[in-house]
Amino acid sequence: MSTERKTPNLTGKDYAAASVFEPANLLREARRQKGVPQAAIPDICLLDPDGDILRALRREGRATLAPAWACYHTELYEFDEDGIRFGIIGCAVGAPFAVLLAEELFVSGCRFLISMTSAGQIVAQGAPPYFVVIDRAVRDEGTSYHYLPPGEFAEADGALIAAAMGALGEVGLAVYQGAAWTTDAPFRETEAAIERARASNVLAVEMEAAALYAFARAREKPVLCLAHVTNRMAVDAGDFEKGEADGADASLKVIAAVARAWRRRWGGEG
Repeated sequence: MSTERKTPNLTGKDYAAASVFEPANLLREARRQKGVPQAAIPDICLLDPDGDILRALRREGRATLAPAWACYHTELYEFDEDGIRFGIIGCAVGAPFAVLLAEELFVSGCRFLISMTSAGQIVAQGAPPYFVVIDRAVRDEGTSYHYLPPGEFAEADGALIAAAMGALGEVGLAVYQGAAWTTDAPFRETEAAIERARASNVLAVEMEAAALYAFARAREKPVLCLAHVTNRMAVDAGDFEKGEADGADASLKVIAAVARAWRRRWGGEG
């Protein structure tokens, strides 16, 4: 008799089955308990895992609380950038939390979700900081396996990647397209694991993209994951320098360009 054990996370999945616990029902109860009005949030929303963008917006007095956000775990802020109204949630770190919020955002009125996370450099594209539009992500986390069958990568929507890269050619910043490695355990980035990622031409390591892309594919929702490559995993001193305003200014330029591209093609703007 074989003694090989299957990974519990990969067994007993029914990917076509509906969930009993639905985000709309959770938010319904949250609204009831908290007295939150039923209203739409901005149609373009941003996950800001580091929180630097939101902190910069709040320092400048540009971010206001969204009155219609009923989530038990977070606060949604709203701000304007380049004539576009955005929703933003700060410090949404890690695959499970990012996807929980994605589920709630899309049932609350979001139509396009962007994630802008800091990331560690794997295959160098130059000296950090620079940006990567993540077109696929290694599934070294657990959340994606609840949305899609096992596979090495979670893939982004190709049309969305092409639209983003076309728009980002005009921002005057260093932006590259490529793969990321999504891990649940950043402090277990061993030399062997890094070399495996480098052998697959992975540009950066982060904590959310694979799960968000699996969610996007399963739910048929538009999600784009961006990485701000800011570090070489602090192997040497003086790492994690993001640039002006902790990288918020450059990040907002990238985000606004991507949002404009989505609106032109899919958001109803001419």
